Amino acid sequence: MRSFQGETLSWETVDGCVELALHRAPCNEIGAKTLEELEKFVEAHETLKDEAHALIIHSAMKAGFCAGADLRELYFRSKEIGFDKAAPLARDFLNRIHRVANAIDASPLTTIAAVHGVTFGGGFELALLCDLIIADKMARFCFPELRLGLIPGFGGIPRLKRDLGNAVVRDLLLTGRSINATKAQNAGLISQLVAEGDALKVARHTASQVKKFDREARAAAKRFVKPIPYAELRQEIEIFCELFTRPAVEAGLRKFVESSDALPYLP
Repeated sequence: MRSFQGETLSWETVDGCVELALHRAPCNEIGAKTLEELEKFVEAHETLKDEAHALIIHSAMKAGFCAGADLRELYFRSKEIGFDKAAPLARDFLNRIHRVANAIDASPLTTIAAVHGVTFGGGFELALLCDLIIADKMARFCFPELRLGLIPGFGGIPRLKRDLGNAVVRDLLLTGRSINATKAQNAGLISQLVAEGDALKVARHTASQVKKFDREARAAAKRFVKPIPYAELRQEIEIFCELFTRPAVEAGLRKFVESSDALPYLP
């Protein structure tokens, strides 16, 4: 499937570069439908990876790249079956999202996240799958999960540890604070900081540079510098599921759902 137009995302190949666009209002929250369409992309990727040289993931939504997991959907689905019985639901979703994430992480293509605005929680984790993060100056990064009584569940901490020093990892995780694009670049999180609205344009230019290099050499270099921390990723799922059924999590999700704030995921 060389192109696809779904409810939450779409993709097409342009000049040998696969462009995956997120377009679910208000800010690309990742729920059951997005996961289903990401799984379709991973299936298509088995063919696309042999025909393309790069992958760009970006957002068509003004609010930002991605606000993370669809917490409203998670809350109501868990409430319906009872939070004390919802661990299997969470585990199934995490196992599926990890299969998607690991496939993108291990892609032989050079992968680029072109981000702007809100890049929080699961959205931050989606960006961390990519080899390069190109961010416009208005991008902000955050792991707000601890305020819900949880840890990031889409692979964020093992991948952040792979890329950055522990001081930055601990600060992001334990304080829940957001950092702006300038701080993210200084920490080594993003590879290029660009003007507002220019992330996709610069990502496309970067993808065209990648095309100049030998396919096998690119893939070999990527495997060498970007090992996938499979054992820690499996451990993350276990910790998340252990935490999930506690009353504190139900209370945190309820507070989020009942919030009247326009953007309740913001610190």
